[in-house]
Amino acid sequence: MTPLTRYATVLTAVLLISAPAFAATTIKVTEGGEGGGPMTLALDRTTVKAGDAVFQVHNDAMSEQHEMILVKLASADEKIPLNTAKHRVDEKQLKSLGEVADLKPGGDGRLKAKLTPGAYLLFCNIKGHYEAGMQARLTVTK
Repeated sequence: MTPLTRYATVLTAVLLISAPAFAATTIKVTEGGEGGGPMTLALDRTTVKAGDAVFQVHNDAMSEQHEMILVKLASADEKIPLNTAKHRVDEKQLKSLGEVADLKPGGDGRLKAKLTPGAYLLFCNIKGHYEAGMQARLTVTK
């Protein structure tokens, strides 16, 4: 075995052994809905284990722009602060972990986050979309 081959074999073994430590949970998020109709935000799973997560967000709408905001809730039954005059969630009162903004129809986006055990809310905060149903809850376990 040549030194280069030996090095490549050792490097491959190290990467294979350490790969699970770097693996993140992928959560697929599909957003949909057109103006004037019901709006949807669906997760491919509603419970995940704590750790690194990647949210793969797809806007399935044909003509409507969407966004996805991720917030950690103080409790699973926390009241969501809604400004009914503006038809938006008051994001300043929630602990945001980031967002995928300005997703054009058919567009895709990603959000990486480190999740700790607890309750989370994902929602679209474009005017009226949260009220029309663009929200989903995620439970993170130990």
